[in-house]
Amino acid sequence: MENNNINTDTILIKKVWLIDKYNFYEYISVMLDWWVWVTESLESVNSKINSPYFKSKIRELITYISSWDSFSKSMKKIPSIFQSSEISIIEAGESTGQLSKALMKLSEDLKKIHDLKNKIKTALTYPLIIFLFLFLALSIVLTYVIPSIKPLFADAWVELPIATKALLATSDFMINNVWFIFLFIASVIVFFIWYKNTKTWRLSIEWFLFELPLIWKIYKNYILANIASNLATLIWSWINIVKALTLVSKSTNSLIYIDLFEDIIMKVSKWGWIVKSMEEVDPQKEYFPSDYLQMLSVWEKTANLESICLKINKQYEKEVDYSLARLTKWIEPIAILFAWIFVLWFAFAIFWAILKVTQTVS
Repeated sequence: MENNNINTDTILIKKVWLIDKYNFYEYISVMLDWWVWVTESLESVNSKINSPYFKSKIRELITYISSWDSFSKSMKKIPSIFQSSEISIIEAGESTGQLSKALMKLSEDLKKIHDLKNKIKTALTYPLIIFLFLFLALSIVLTYVIPSIKPLFADAWVELPIATKALLATSDFMINNVWFIFLFIASVIVFFIWYKNTKTWRLSIEWFLFELPLIWKIYKNYILANIASNLATLIWSWINIVKALTLVSKSTNSLIYIDLFEDIIMKVSKWGWIVKSMEEVDPQKEYFPSDYLQMLSVWEKTANLESICLKINKQYEKEVDYSLARLTKWIEPIAILFAWIFVLWFAFAIFWAILKVTQTVS
């Protein structure tokens, strides 16, 4: 018998993956279309979830709904799982009698975000593997190969080339300070884990990404695609525009865009147009490109938001794909260049030193 009283304190991984969430919403939507009660639907989907943490939270959700709370009100009591934008869409679906459609729409949008993230991860996996193998190769050469040939120069009464001295010194440092290097890397990782969620860190990372043209373009296009998708869903749910913009701002997870949206929301709340407000807060069009604003202006003129935002979303997903392809093309030759630089340094340092030693012997 399944234990429903899951102790969340003993769960190590307290995270819900996007794939679990969009499957959760989709399954509940289908069950509601079959006229199954919400609590029964949640019981059924809970048996299909693998994550112990998510299962425990679904159990909490069932408890709240069984106490006559609405679906959206119950979700509000579990903010660690359900975002404000998701809750607003469910709340709107309940008020209009279209909860099933709202759940399915939410599932489709989360699936798009999941697929887009997977594209980025897949595109960056190959370059990261190249750099990892390059790092391992350098470590092996410096810790095993160089020490084995070092005795060749130990008794040689010649002045070794600077390149050779630097190579031997680097090898000695790595061999004699293995624990120091290990502790340094571990400290950096711990510091990163501790500091990564602070506002200062996130803002520093974003500005750093802003200085890297190819990476910033991927990051920006990814955010713009999500803005279009989320805005379409929220307006489709008949959420007022100021609240929709507030929720879209939070969903970007970008401090730069959140700051921009604060000014945009202020202008829109004073009966300003959205596109005009975006142009005013970003006159250089660094964050909201001209074509993006043009497509949004079509929506403002025609009130056909959903189709326009879907087109924007598809367009900027293509932009992400194109930017990723360009980034991958650049990273591979850069990695090969680093490898060649080390190979040339190694070959020059060793063979020049050997040449000098043989000249003295002769």
